[in-house]
Amino acid sequence: MRTPAGAECPFFYGNYYRGRNQEECRLISPAAPPNNWAPTLCRTCPVPRITQANACEHMVLRAWVERQWLGLRKRVRVSAFCQKVHQEVAHPEVGCGECHPIPFSISEHG
Repeated sequence: MRTPAGAECPFFYGNYYRGRNQEECRLISPAAPPNNWAPTLCRTCPVPRITQANACEHMVLRAWVERQWLGLRKRVRVSAFCQKVHQEVAHPEVGCGECHPIPFSISEHG
């Protein structure tokens, strides 16, 4: 579904049927304020970019809201885990490197 920021995200849910205005992120678990999810976080959320770049069925994303800069700003933090090799994924956009190996490296050929 399309987020308020305009990106496609499989975890965003919006119910606008008959005048309703219910929006939620199904990846971020409900939390008490001040670490709660808000639609404005979709502007800087990395999840749509990660899911567009890497569609590995073995990768599991976990997200939470983090406060920074004296508690005035909130942002979404994401971690990824590969269930196939049972390890944390350092770069979720790329993947773990085991499930979908990259055939060659640019630095090797040039």
